[in-house]
Amino acid sequence: MRPVSKWAMSGAALITTVLIAAPVQAQPYPSQDIHFVVGFVPGSGADVLTRFFAEKLQQQAKRTVVVENKVGAAGNIATEAVARAKPDGYTILLGAGSAIAAGMHLTKNPPVDVVKSFLIAATINKQAFLLSVAASSPYKSIAELTTAMKAKGANASYATTAPTGIVMGEMYKATAGLQTVEVRYRAANDALNEFASGKLDYGAMDPVFALAQQREGRLRVLAHSSGQKIEAVGSVPSMAEAGVPGMNLTSWWALHVPMGTPKPVVDQLNAWMKTILEQPDTKAFLNNFGGDPFISTPEDAQKLFVEDEKNWKDYVRIAKIDPQ
Repeated sequence: MRPVSKWAMSGAALITTVLIAAPVQAQPYPSQDIHFVVGFVPGSGADVLTRFFAEKLQQQAKRTVVVENKVGAAGNIATEAVARAKPDGYTILLGAGSAIAAGMHLTKNPPVDVVKSFLIAATINKQAFLLSVAASSPYKSIAELTTAMKAKGANASYATTAPTGIVMGEMYKATAGLQTVEVRYRAANDALNEFASGKLDYGAMDPVFALAQQREGRLRVLAHSSGQKIEAVGSVPSMAEAGVPGMNLTSWWALHVPMGTPKPVVDQLNAWMKTILEQPDTKAFLNNFGGDPFISTPEDAQKLFVEDEKNWKDYVRIAKIDPQ
């Protein structure tokens, strides 16, 4: 057996070192299951929307999309969980960008700074919250409701579940000069019995819930919160049109990914969502629940998110809401 020279040994060691140090080729996205996180209970409006888009994205990405319900603290538990997740595109918060921005001013100690913690990969829809009463209620308009609520004073009550509804309710009270008492529910379905029994006079409800209950004959929608036209609820007047001026609360939904998520991943998610939103059955689904498809670039969506965070500071002040 011939002896191995020092030069040969050094060369082998060098090759081994180079091989060890060579970077591992990144796997194409997505190479594993994607997780959609939603901050509200199964069966809620947010959950219904999330599961629809989870199935749609699964078809585009050719990977399983798992829905996780992380419930509590008006959505803040889900928000914090995703904000602190690895920024790799596999953990996505599907929620109302407007409400997540609002949470910065509705909470005394927000768990994260959402503007610094999230990138908006893709917008989904625009929708308005709906001021609703029980189907058996005698009130057929905002004017009738306002007159009755003034007479009841602090004996009147209304339901809320989400940040946009909370601000809508307070702005209505402040503008109309009402003393109605807010009753905040963990999930909109929890308020149904109180609507039916007459314990609740009205509610500032998310459109997925309110329109579904109106179709079932349980609720009657009187007005919406937006200051702009929402095609999906074209027959419903805005609060301003109904005699309560100054309200312009438009809720919009989006895919939020942790800050630091690679741009190619963000762009891929945006492209998939654009394809999904251009499908006729997606438009029909969103319209059915009070929303219009909303397509934008990640850059434009991020600007909107930053603007909304600033706007909601003013909305909370106008509504005279004390952060909880």
